[in-house]
Amino acid sequence: MSTQALVTEAPQTLRQQDWLTLANNLQLETGLFIDGRFVEARKGNRFDSLNPATGEVLASVAFGDESDVDRAVASAKQAWNGGHWRYMAPRSRMAVLMRLADLVEQNAGELALLETLDMGKPITDALTIDLPEVVSSIRFYAECIDKLEGAVTNTAAAALHLIQREPLGIVGAISPWNYPLLMATWKVAPALAAGNCVVLKPAQQAPLSCLRLAQLFIEAGGPPGVFNVVNGDGPVTGRALALHMDVAKISFTGSTAVGKQIMIYAGQSNLKRVALETGGKSPQIFMPDLEDLDAAVERAYGGIFDNAGQVCNAGSRLLVHRDLHDAFVEKFVERSRQAYRPGDPLNPATTLGPVVTRAHQQGVLAKIEQGLREGAQLVMGGGEPSGMEQGAYVSPTLFTGVEPGMSIARDEIFGPVAAVIPFEDEAEAIAIANDSIYGLAASVWTRDLKTAHRMVGALEAGVVWVNCFGDGDMTQPFGGYKQSGNTRDKSFECLLGYTQSKSAWFDLG
Repeated sequence: MSTQALVTEAPQTLRQQDWLTLANNLQLETGLFIDGRFVEARKGNRFDSLNPATGEVLASVAFGDESDVDRAVASAKQAWNGGHWRYMAPRSRMAVLMRLADLVEQNAGELALLETLDMGKPITDALTIDLPEVVSSIRFYAECIDKLEGAVTNTAAAALHLIQREPLGIVGAISPWNYPLLMATWKVAPALAAGNCVVLKPAQQAPLSCLRLAQLFIEAGGPPGVFNVVNGDGPVTGRALALHMDVAKISFTGSTAVGKQIMIYAGQSNLKRVALETGGKSPQIFMPDLEDLDAAVERAYGGIFDNAGQVCNAGSRLLVHRDLHDAFVEKFVERSRQAYRPGDPLNPATTLGPVVTRAHQQGVLAKIEQGLREGAQLVMGGGEPSGMEQGAYVSPTLFTGVEPGMSIARDEIFGPVAAVIPFEDEAEAIAIANDSIYGLAASVWTRDLKTAHRMVGALEAGVVWVNCFGDGDMTQPFGGYKQSGNTRDKSFECLLGYTQSKSAWFDLG
């Protein structure tokens, strides 16, 4: 079987050289996707998308400005007014999204390759983690379509009162670069399932897989104009989308600072709904009675070093009871060094890719230097892996001797940097965990059920894992407390957030 055939039928069997051959022959779509087709930006502007593993230009991508956002929103508005999508029979709309999921599954090799080239994710992770989750997300929301229900309330005999759920209209979505296709799908799939039309601004650092997703939506039978993609940056493209008077809701995943700005834009425009999933500094708490230290350590380093630490809910604060501290650190260093090996992301054996850009790499390294200046003890990593200087790599890094007030214990670094913070008892652990502007996620490791229940209730986080980290499925609402955002992704609750209720009162007298 040819390499080209294998990328469709059995991409997991491909070797590094096969992926390199495919990358060299890849035909990239780099325009804006508006009204069911690829178009150039009106002013002809473009930006370079770089391969973070090599620093080389991967593609020159169309840059959409305010006029292009206007064009995309106008296309979505025409599709909305035409009603072909929102009035489509629920099972028919479901069939389109199911076909989209099938097409994503059939093209998983190509989409994984785009993710790897665009943001540096190891190809094995893209194939075995990201793409299956994308398919699962689309199918979950497709299955939800005919589960949306209204209500008939109990009124006087001379009246009939109906409460029904309707789509919002045009949804603007702004997705991040750490999981380019998956995070976009968490927004696009429920918005489409609810009957909305969508304008997506993917991350400037990694837009290519999202462009392909929009193309597959048309192949699946989606009407033109229902799903549009405008590439660009935040200050121009994202701002124009958030300020647009015809956009009914903006859904954003990214930094807390930008999330606050988007709320301002909503107020300055049409009071559009705003859904934010922003920063995190998640604590992993290891109680002295935990059952399996080896398992806890394995999940601990996975919780912070997976995806090169570029995870919004990364468990970067390791709160370890003093009785466990030395044994925990020793096992953490030994085993994580074996688990994370930097290399070419197109090599299936690579387990640590680069961070997304050279600028982001320098920001992570600066945070590490700041931690050293503040007195934390560096026991592992701290710089670039040897031999990987051509890319934006950061070695998995562990600090001990960390005080809760240090910057590495408070700031979201968004890189493979973990901080061990010792504690004496449960009350101190909860106090340290909650002493943060963020509240996205947390975990507790204990064999005592009463302790687990008590700590779950006390932790200020939207997601709490017990004796695990990062587990879940599409039934799990994902989102945070405090400055980690104001919404929930995944789950049926997320779908409802892309609808509004209408009350209809009939006088039967």
